Amino acid sequence: MTSIIGKSDLASLKMRGFGVSLCLLSLGCAQPVAASLGGSYATVASDRLHMKASIQSTVGLGFTAHVLRMANSTLVREFAGSDGVVFAVAWRGPGKPDLRQLLGPHFATLQANTPTRATLHHRVAPSVDTEDLQIRTGGHPGGFWGYAILSKLAPAGFSFPESQ
Repeated sequence: MTSIIGKSDLASLKMRGFGVSLCLLSLGCAQPVAASLGGSYATVASDRLHMKASIQSTVGLGFTAHVLRMANSTLVREFAGSDGVVFAVAWRGPGKPDLRQLLGPHFATLQANTPTRATLHHRVAPSVDTEDLQIRTGGHPGGFWGYAILSKLAPAGFSFPESQ
């Protein structure tokens, strides 16, 4: 009996199979890296990469403000407390940033508070107002803005700078 596949072909298929298996395994183990409201300070760097933005950081009283400037001039500000936890985010500019990334698990809360099609004609922007979380969004094409804050994590006396 003659074999259709030679020894070198069989070795090549095994190596390809190994490579595919290794690739699939690495994809299965990969965890998304995303900064989010309530996430650690270290995740701000992943936001910068995700948004392809430049970053500038300044230290305030009890917090650090990280300003990310996207290529389309949209500014995203992430505020991290002295404990390294992001307690607030704000954005302003011609485009919307990836709110799923910025808000993390709180994005689902924003989605749940998004107006239905029936109420859209009233131009009601989605917002959240609970004891722990406030989210406000607004704007129009070319001029979007918004902010989110975890009140209990914010340093005493914190308020968003006027130039939001």
